[in-house]
Amino acid sequence: MKAILALENGQWFEGTAAGAAGETSGEVVFNTGLTGYQEILTDPSYARQIVVMTAPEIGNYGVAADDEESRGVQVAGFVVRESSPLASNWRADGTLADYLATNGVVAIANIDTRALTRVLRSSGVMRGVIATGAVDPGELVEKARAIPLMEGSDLVREVTCETAFDWTPVVDPADPDAAYVVAPERRASRPLRVAAYDLGMKWNILRRFAAYGCDVRVYPATTPAGEVLAGRPDGIFFSNGPGDPAVLDYVVENARQAVNAGVPVFGICLGHQILAQAMGGRTYKLKFGHRGSNHPVKHLPTGQVEITSQNHGFAVDPDSLGSDVEVTHVNLYDGTVEGLRHRRQPVFCVQYHPEAAPGPHDADYLFRLFLDEMERRA
Repeated sequence: MKAILALENGQWFEGTAAGAAGETSGEVVFNTGLTGYQEILTDPSYARQIVVMTAPEIGNYGVAADDEESRGVQVAGFVVRESSPLASNWRADGTLADYLATNGVVAIANIDTRALTRVLRSSGVMRGVIATGAVDPGELVEKARAIPLMEGSDLVREVTCETAFDWTPVVDPADPDAAYVVAPERRASRPLRVAAYDLGMKWNILRRFAAYGCDVRVYPATTPAGEVLAGRPDGIFFSNGPGDPAVLDYVVENARQAVNAGVPVFGICLGHQILAQAMGGRTYKLKFGHRGSNHPVKHLPTGQVEITSQNHGFAVDPDSLGSDVEVTHVNLYDGTVEGLRHRRQPVFCVQYHPEAAPGPHDADYLFRLFLDEMERRA
């Protein structure tokens, strides 16, 4: 079946349907990862986004139930150069094409993703529509121009959990034979209680906390900080998530109270942007963002370089930060802020994803640093 991807700038690409039939719309972004497409599809940070994979073939190792990063598929649409019809992997439950169709994901294949990525790099990410069947490209372009902008959009309310719950690991995180569990540097000397704000959290973050010996209670993004602090957690965590951080005043206020409470606080991705605002900073939208699993980040105190997994379209303005906040990590591609630490409070955060899934594990040590902060204040 024919499919068309139309962009708000008037360009359109014709290919073939690679998932469910129908029409979908969202902000068109690109990811440079070679693997991890199922984790990308189920990452809530991609809510209302059409993801373009820059690798030439996607789907060759199929999909597996253990690789889900949330309760279901989160992307608005999917774009690939070539969709593999085969799934060569002993863990696979099925093919990518069947997975996309079953989950109602409108996708397009057999288009020039290199040309599309060059457009997005030159002009910046833009709104787009994918439609299957006999459609008018001009009409799709007009629909793309009518899509709400990502700036000013609160998408956290759409992806956060409805009620608080305790995370239960699917496998024993202490089992060295667990197929997909990376051994932690060490485990907690006693059970540590982490209160995690779900802003669109990936499950591998919860798996990593469990691997380090933490008991995690997950809270909806709207939960007042007073309620969370009343539970006397050893630490508070703010997760990744979608949308514009500048409009999340209710989450920023919770983060501000957590920072002032003196409890150890850790943030990842959107959680980093939230904590930056809670500490007096501002955020801004990047031209095309950072999405992939090979982004170099420099740890300024040591000079060490980490290869990191990233997925974000906004960043923190370093000039907006006060003297109480130290920039700890920077992106070696463009110099943007990748990590912060409060100079007086036990608070730190990073823009990238130390839990990976997909990606390298260079930054997994950050979970151990959070463990150290919590144990120091036991």
